[in-house]
Amino acid sequence: MPRVSLLMSMHNRDSFVAQAIKSVLAQTFRDFELLVRDDASTDRTLAVAREAAGADPRVQIFAGEHVGVIRALNEFASKAQGEYIGWLDSDDALAPLALAETVPVLDASPDVGMVYTNYITMDELGRQGTLGKRCSIAYSKDRLLIDFMTFHFRLLRKSLWDSLGGLDPVAEVAEDYDFCLRASEVAEIRHVPKALYIYRVHTNSISTQRRVEQIQASQRAIERALVRRGMDKSHELHVEIVGRFQLRKK
Repeated sequence: MPRVSLLMSMHNRDSFVAQAIKSVLAQTFRDFELLVRDDASTDRTLAVAREAAGADPRVQIFAGEHVGVIRALNEFASKAQGEYIGWLDSDDALAPLALAETVPVLDASPDVGMVYTNYITMDELGRQGTLGKRCSIAYSKDRLLIDFMTFHFRLLRKSLWDSLGGLDPVAEVAEDYDFCLRASEVAEIRHVPKALYIYRVHTNSISTQRRVEQIQASQRAIERALVRRGMDKSHELHVEIVGRFQLRKK
């Protein structure tokens, strides 16, 4: 039985998914399974993923109808055999030491429910950029209410995932932030200050195409957290949506 289960949902990511899968196979920590679900892609994503995985028995690739990221990851989490669970987006990548640096933290500290790392950015061509701006924010349960510093990479106990019921469909496009807020209320979270995740910035990402919707979903996640924490009577959330415009040639 693998120690770690990694989950990935992919939809029309044939330009990026090979790098994501190969980055998992390049992990120096070898005791894992990778569960990949194709969410009804209409391009070559499924074929590219299968080619990248090759014959490695640790990788299982499934094709299914379009159900969205939340349902796909929740379904796969129920199949996961690992003691620890994590997920990565199909357009991103893990650094080779991502698991080797995070698994020992959970092994050594039974009271820690989740560990997260720093991340660096990359562009559409895979050229790496700078350390993510969230990485400089020190973790605290209270600061998480306004700053999503537990961004990537996250590894957590499967028991924590199960106790929280996985990702909440109500929090679509901000489901990871909502999950981290809920996790922070019941478990200790620890930060590994090393850049072990490579986050791709591109025009077709959810964070780009659905930015305003993501901000609004994050607002609702925070407001639910305030209610759970008994802070809604004493605090209110103020949100600023900053417009950013670009003019491009047709």
